[in-house]
Amino acid sequence: MVKITVIKTKPYTDQKPGTSGLRKRVTVFQQNQHYAENFIQSIISTIDPAQRQEGTLVVGGDGRFFMKDAIQLIVQIAAANGIGRLVIGQNGIMSTPAVSCVIRKIKAIGGIILTASHNPGGPSGDFGIKFNISSGGPAPEGITDKIFQISKSLQEYHICPELKVDLSATGKQIFEVDTFKPFTVEIVDSVESYAEMLRDIFDFAALKELLSGPNHINVRLDAMHGVMGPYVRKIVCEELGSPANSAVNCVPSEDFGGHHPDPNLTYAADLVSAMKGGEYDFGAAFDGDGDRNMVLGKHGFFVNPSDSVAVIGANITSIPYFQKTGVKGLARSMPTSGALDNVAKALKMPLFETPTGWKFFGNLMDAGKLSLCGEESFGTGSDHIREKDGLWAVLAWLSILATRKQSVEDIMKDHWQKFGRNFFTRYDYEEVDSDAANKMIDHLQTTMSDKAFLGQKFSSGDKTYQVEKADNFEYTDPVDGSVSKGQGLRIIFSDGSRIIFRLSGTGSAGATIRLYIDSYEKDPQKIYQDPQVMLAPLVDIALRISQLQEMTGRIFISGLNCMYGPKSFGSDTNFVFCKVCCFSICRLFFHMFLWYTKKQ
Repeated sequence: MVKITVIKTKPYTDQKPGTSGLRKRVTVFQQNQHYAENFIQSIISTIDPAQRQEGTLVVGGDGRFFMKDAIQLIVQIAAANGIGRLVIGQNGIMSTPAVSCVIRKIKAIGGIILTASHNPGGPSGDFGIKFNISSGGPAPEGITDKIFQISKSLQEYHICPELKVDLSATGKQIFEVDTFKPFTVEIVDSVESYAEMLRDIFDFAALKELLSGPNHINVRLDAMHGVMGPYVRKIVCEELGSPANSAVNCVPSEDFGGHHPDPNLTYAADLVSAMKGGEYDFGAAFDGDGDRNMVLGKHGFFVNPSDSVAVIGANITSIPYFQKTGVKGLARSMPTSGALDNVAKALKMPLFETPTGWKFFGNLMDAGKLSLCGEESFGTGSDHIREKDGLWAVLAWLSILATRKQSVEDIMKDHWQKFGRNFFTRYDYEEVDSDAANKMIDHLQTTMSDKAFLGQKFSSGDKTYQVEKADNFEYTDPVDGSVSKGQGLRIIFSDGSRIIFRLSGTGSAGATIRLYIDSYEKDPQKIYQDPQVMLAPLVDIALRISQLQEMTGRIFISGLNCMYGPKSFGSDTNFVFCKVCCFSICRLFFHMFLWYTKKQ
């Protein structure tokens, strides 16, 4: 008989879940007494006691450092709180999309995902704990608020400290827990349920012909030492026939091989280099927990994530799933470019603009209003689950290639010719002093609220833009009527161009300021111009209006900083991190000189 122990604790005031759960440095979870236990208890306390004994929780993670320790704590605390059954991925591994899939398949009451997504791992990296509800999607604000309120007043937690489970072998482990019915822990194959779902969505025969037939294309898929390795190997290589060496970095690592598991042009530089050589026709990279993806064409042609979801939307009938279900609607997060809007308008489909966070898409899906959605942060998905899904997006692209028999670059260029092009970029200022970041946002909001701001003209170079609308984005959910305020400051110009500022909720330290620039161009003679040139005037105006540099001390260095030189790629630039502190003094002044001379 496993005994239950009640442990006295003290509440923490900083356990408010962000857009994707609670993310902190690993050291916060390790060094603060009862920190992880408090948050796990707070999650389980939101579950109705009447549901616990007959209920099942799904548990999985991306393999990062501290994951296995956290899973043992979840097992011990779940048992002590009367949860009847846990379903856990083998060795703790289960991608975020797969957790959503399994929750829905077995009708679980929810799931706990151990990940900090695309953030670095290892002992000095980040860790995260995220709660998903019975729909398979991230907990909505009502539940995350409840978790936070409980965490702020928690005085004790219940745990079975002697209970240990073997995560390595599939099968059931049953424990007799004091005062409760038997507690079952089932270790399952991490991939199979997810693979079974994909077989019902895509034409695997057509994909197998594309990847291993007589006229097959060559692909390179980089799992970046994250959770997607086993999924890519089993589904793309073993089942669809792509050569084993087409999948790289497929062994999940606690520190992601010492790399940053963020699928963009900087952190997936090895993939970019391999693609530039021309040996591969299609390339993709995935983040730590497998919900994000980056798509590349031959010679390193980069597909902007905003364009990616738009292309899938425009070619959605290439996917058998949508031939059966139809297309209910399209959606994008507010900061994402308007490329999907152009597709929705042309195809006469409903289009929803939501705040950042997949939970908003999930509500629309549950109500039968949404089929396909995406975010500019390399996230794309559909209503097959309630999370963004990296491998699903890659198989969607491969389905389009199989149907259209064109290259990635040709498909993208045809799309721009038909729908026009949204030049788009995003700049990230990470670990900014929180007070300075809030001061800048307050200044910008005050500037925008001035009545004289509307109609004001701003010029840079030979371009002039007139302000048509300025607001702090507010979203009223068309399903439940809930209102989400303060979702990002938007300056919308009369030609449809946009400047957006928002504070991100996915960082683990300080504040992250994100600046988004979106400019639509329908002139066929201009759609192939350098994005840097096309967007430079709006970037200049954004910095002047916000006074970001003056208030935060962060120096803007166009495309010449620590991320990448965007001119060598086929599509728009993304994710330019302005971490001035990482430069040496010499390099900093050299780049400042280049930036200054470029502006003259």
